[in-house]
Amino acid sequence: MLPFSRVTIIGLGLIGSSIARAARRQMPTVRLTGHDADAEVRATATALGLCDDVSDTPGAAVTHADLVILCVPVGAMDQVARAIAEDLPAEAVVSDVGSSKAGVLAALQAALPGATIVPAHPVAGTERSGPEAGFASLFRGRWCILTPPDGADGAAVQRVAEFWRRLGAQIETMAPDHHDRVLAITSHLPHLIAYTIVGTASDMEEITRSEVIKYSAGGFRDFTRIAASDPTMWRDVFLSNKDAVLDMLQRFSEDLSALQRAIRWGKGDELHDLFTRTRAIRRSIVEQGQDDPAPDFGRSHE
Repeated sequence: MLPFSRVTIIGLGLIGSSIARAARRQMPTVRLTGHDADAEVRATATALGLCDDVSDTPGAAVTHADLVILCVPVGAMDQVARAIAEDLPAEAVVSDVGSSKAGVLAALQAALPGATIVPAHPVAGTERSGPEAGFASLFRGRWCILTPPDGADGAAVQRVAEFWRRLGAQIETMAPDHHDRVLAITSHLPHLIAYTIVGTASDMEEITRSEVIKYSAGGFRDFTRIAASDPTMWRDVFLSNKDAVLDMLQRFSEDLSALQRAIRWGKGDELHDLFTRTRAIRRSIVEQGQDDPAPDFGRSHE
């Protein structure tokens, strides 16, 4: 039995279009309705056949839904939730895909009093954006973290979990604030560091007359991939999860200062111990199937 038969996806970028594609493949009888604030995106989604129907307004999109997934930047969650409030069926479950959860949950509860809300975060993505960027296998083998509020409807939580399982995801459940601390170190801080390094390199580029870009090694290339992520989405993530991000940034700054001292004073053993520990982390990620063990991240060198 399908967990939901009528699913509405609001926001048809990378994640929203990937949900549509995966649902088409894994649950072909589900009725899919989509909406995006951008008229060009709606036209592209219609041309691609992502959904059975693409509505011009968010309210029209949710009229007959039993699951509504908000795939918009976390800073837009409140506005979109208020736009669907009058048309949302009483029995519908509302979820999202935001990378920060405590603030999103508070915004959805304020905008949709009495609604059944089960926030979710599929920990998957690429640096690309837009409806053409999505693909059906994006969530296969990845984690989707559910962050239901206290007292949430257990049946609704299980239905949302089953929906994501059918898209190929593994399910974990966390408290919203705990999720935000975990993701601050595993996702948000790495993006902040990447944006900073690439920004610094951009400044240096003017000084070195193209040598920074011309002689980019693999490490810098990988930072540029992360730093190419959607700027609106990540601006909103940092502002929404600022307390956890600032806490982790302070810890990182302290560790970076310790590393500076080790280099300055020639403490080779200290450096070697740190690099050995971090190498083991990489092995663990590969062993758990969260990345490809191919050398150089699977790049072709033919």
